[in-house]
Amino acid sequence: MDQVQQTYNIGIVGCGNISDTHAQAISKTEKGNLIAAFSRTESTVEEFGLQYDIKSYTSYKKFLGDPALDIVAICTPTGTHLEYGLQAAEAGKYLIIEKPIEITVERGQTLIKTCKKNEVELAVIYQNRFIPEVIEMKKHMEAQTIGAPLMAHASVKWYRDQEYYNNSSWRGTFALDGGGAVINQSIHTVDLLQWVAGKVESITAFKGTFTHDGMEAEDNAVACLKFKNGALGVFQASTSITPPQEREIEINGTKGTLLLKGNVLHKQLSDHGESDVPSKTENAAGASSPLSGMTHQNHKSQYNAILDSFYNNTTPMVSGKESLHSLAIVEALYQAGTEQKVIQIEDIFS
Repeated sequence: MDQVQQTYNIGIVGCGNISDTHAQAISKTEKGNLIAAFSRTESTVEEFGLQYDIKSYTSYKKFLGDPALDIVAICTPTGTHLEYGLQAAEAGKYLIIEKPIEITVERGQTLIKTCKKNEVELAVIYQNRFIPEVIEMKKHMEAQTIGAPLMAHASVKWYRDQEYYNNSSWRGTFALDGGGAVINQSIHTVDLLQWVAGKVESITAFKGTFTHDGMEAEDNAVACLKFKNGALGVFQASTSITPPQEREIEINGTKGTLLLKGNVLHKQLSDHGESDVPSKTENAAGASSPLSGMTHQNHKSQYNAILDSFYNNTTPMVSGKESLHSLAIVEALYQAGTEQKVIQIEDIFS
């Protein structure tokens, strides 16, 4: 790819729910042009192509062979990311992958190594890092506004009905989804927790499938975390809760508390009795359906940042390597829940 080019031509792989969000985001970026889409389902990709006035392909080989294509955005089920990513990297295409990078750290590492070997860049979509209130929370932690962290809590208590899983051949499966409520609905929150509160050292967990018949993976999980900075934490994930609740991340420090509820940040400082509790409220994205409350704005912000990093030859905020931190926590949670023992995060990388 010409490093001095001003814009990048992007093609989307997969035309499911999240692909529309990517397409809308790309269309609003400063350096990105959406030019093509691939899907094995002809009717789906043709409709997608007409909607966005782009080329449509049912052959992945021909899609990758498009000489105008610079970047491949992979929006397929998680367990297929490696297959599509390897072929794209070997074709010399840069990669942008919808979260998570893959279903295991090992598979993610394989893709990262292949990208490095072929000298192509790789970024993973974790658009919630670009929510203004999340950025503010991160800055407070870096400035030690609430002192040293003591406790952390995060919860994703959402709802998915039986049809959500029945109408999909991949949701809630180990091979294609990597698991259930934790890796699919909650990995964004896992990512924010470890990004804001600090890296996790070890984890123990319980998990189960309580309200969805025939579901292979979990629809409920709870975990206890020990952070490298000494703090302790609790994490909860569910797609069984009615009514669904807003995502929460709370961090308690020696000088105060930060609480992110939905996308509203609350700050309380103990030393001066200071309290900053916004009056606004908003719906938590995806609380009761996959795209509820979701817009393309945060995806657009991350796409702009990714394309700027490609242009300036710098590392994206969420590179392939960076994305493995949250995936390792998820993988360790699943192992801890299955084996009923404490799992060290570093062992997931070995």
